[in-house]
Amino acid sequence: MPRQAEAVAQSLIQDDWLDQKIKQTSAKAFTKHKETNSCFDVTSAVPPGRRAGGHMQAPPVELPGYNHSSMQYVYKTSAPAEQLKGHSGNGGMTSSLATGRKLEAPIDPPVCGAFKKRFNPPNTEFRRFYERGDLPIQIEHRGVANRIGWKVDIEKLDYHHYLPIFFDGLREKEEPYRFLAVQGVFDMLEHGGSKILPVIPQLIIPVKTALNTRDSQVICTVLKVLQQMVVSGEMIGEALVPYYRQILPIFNIFKNSNLNLGDKIDYSQQKRKTLGDLIVETLEMFELHGGEDAFINIKYMIPTYESCVLN
Repeated sequence: MPRQAEAVAQSLIQDDWLDQKIKQTSAKAFTKHKETNSCFDVTSAVPPGRRAGGHMQAPPVELPGYNHSSMQYVYKTSAPAEQLKGHSGNGGMTSSLATGRKLEAPIDPPVCGAFKKRFNPPNTEFRRFYERGDLPIQIEHRGVANRIGWKVDIEKLDYHHYLPIFFDGLREKEEPYRFLAVQGVFDMLEHGGSKILPVIPQLIIPVKTALNTRDSQVICTVLKVLQQMVVSGEMIGEALVPYYRQILPIFNIFKNSNLNLGDKIDYSQQKRKTLGDLIVETLEMFELHGGEDAFINIKYMIPTYESCVLN
């Protein structure tokens, strides 16, 4: 039975392989960033405007006008001009100096885009440190599956320095960065013990940035990491309570993201890829390990959440 770290990290690679080989998904659908193609290969620089989790900048559009007669906002559209051809009939070609009346088209309800994916540029700290050779990890190529090889003892690592870097790599979608970051996080949580609690404030921003990408695959990975982190040491669940306002808004958006397949089988539940179920499971673990103030803070951010302890 593989460890949870290997199960989560390997499942991401297996999902990509299944999508490409069995579902015949095009290779263009997978994340592949431009590189320099040199012997010291690094990712190309990202423009400063592409911030992770930032809003997509839509092109400027014409604003609608208010029609007082219909009391609606409508767009002004020009009447289609008729193409007059000379000597096409018995009479001559005629023209008029009168301008055509502009037609009014009603506008559709605006789309807020709360569930749309946002920018996730390849500018993580994990990628930068790994390409620079500053991380004590490497890939061990095995016959069945790859594993992460640590060049130093995990218990001797400086968690204040390395753990936030690995957490920032949770939003990676390109190999080998994603595999190394995800499995590295689980390995550090497994051997961290009392070293994890003092680093909690430094982990909030990487977790919030990964959740703000609103990518279902990234959010599922972060949820599994949060579940493992809560049970990795004492007082970690209670230390997360003051930061619920930073990480729970995305939970509230995707809490009901479940597929209604009727009498069909949803295999994503068995593979723990159903976003709504993972969010409820994570919230229940927050309440169980967060102390007496956990439920009231969860209820404040997610009003539809029902307690698993009081009920």
